[in-house]
Amino acid sequence: MENKNVGEGLLRLPEVLKLYPVSRSTWLAGVREKKFPSKVVLSKRCVGWRRSDIMQLIENGAAQ
Repeated sequence: MENKNVGEGLLRLPEVLKLYPVSRSTWLAGVREKKFPSKVVLSKRCVGWRRSDIMQLIENGAAQ
């Protein structure tokens, strides 16, 4: 049985920046400008990004 959710999950900002190497300020500006995926609010002071959104961003960037 194949698990379709393999690779799905949430990444915190340091993990995102390891996969998509830009500065923290560049990333956050890109999120505000909707160039990068939207954050997922986990709690009052904790956010993350969907792994699938980040992987899609990387794949689309490599295709351009």
